Amino acid sequence: MSAAFERELEQAMRVAREAGALLKENFGKSQEVEYKGRIDLVTEMDRRSEDLIIGRLRAAFPGDGFWAEERGREAGSGESDRVWIIDPLDGTVNYAHEYPVFSVSIALQVAGELVVGAVYNPLLDDMYAARKGGGAMLNGQQRRVTKVDKLEQAMLATGFGYDVGTEPDPEKNNLGPFGRFLRAARAVRRAGSAALAIAKVGVGRTDGFWEGGLRPWDMAAAMVVVGEGGGRLTDYTGGSPDLGRRQLLATNGGVHEEMLLVLAAGVNASRSV
Repeated sequence: MSAAFERELEQAMRVAREAGALLKENFGKSQEVEYKGRIDLVTEMDRRSEDLIIGRLRAAFPGDGFWAEERGREAGSGESDRVWIIDPLDGTVNYAHEYPVFSVSIALQVAGELVVGAVYNPLLDDMYAARKGGGAMLNGQQRRVTKVDKLEQAMLATGFGYDVGTEPDPEKNNLGPFGRFLRAARAVRRAGSAALAIAKVGVGRTDGFWEGGLRPWDMAAAMVVVGEGGGRLTDYTGGSPDLGRRQLLATNGGVHEEMLLVLAAGVNASRSV
């Protein structure tokens, strides 16, 4: 098994745990909350977690660049092809309302390829982690995607973008696909942390995930976990996933084609009207 990026993954996990401990310690305490949009929140803990993560990673890898939710993209001073993609608190709305589902997500992209991913759930002390060529791990144990190959037996996860109340197109605001998957699958869950929902696919806790409106930091780390766990990652049309495209279908592979058909059904229906 390749040892490439072993140090980077170890550091990502260590820093994710440290940031997660900070979030857990302050969970349920009074927070300063600001609005970036009608629904989109940012708390002081988003910023404190992000400062901690970037500070630790910059000390360990001083030439690397950073792309984080609150700060945006910062160019590295040296190895410009190495960029850490960070969500310091995925599930901010949950966190602000004391709903116990949130995570820390840290990924490393090298020359455009995602090679390291760590997604940490502080409240359950669950670490989803992977590096290129190393397989997917849950709490240090190797894990794989499920073998479910029928959508009617699948447990799926999704989410809704902050524009769900203002975007009128049900295919774009996810209400269309959500309704179809509710009828087609065994179960659909929406817990409020995309990083956790995607990572669960890679370790066999769920069978598939779809969502539009995602940001790079929502999905980058978890995509590594899914890929290394033997899963399949595409956009809604079956093409290669693109961090800038803002949509992702992540599955165990066995239900991927059926899920693509469900996603396409709404597009095809609108064309026939």
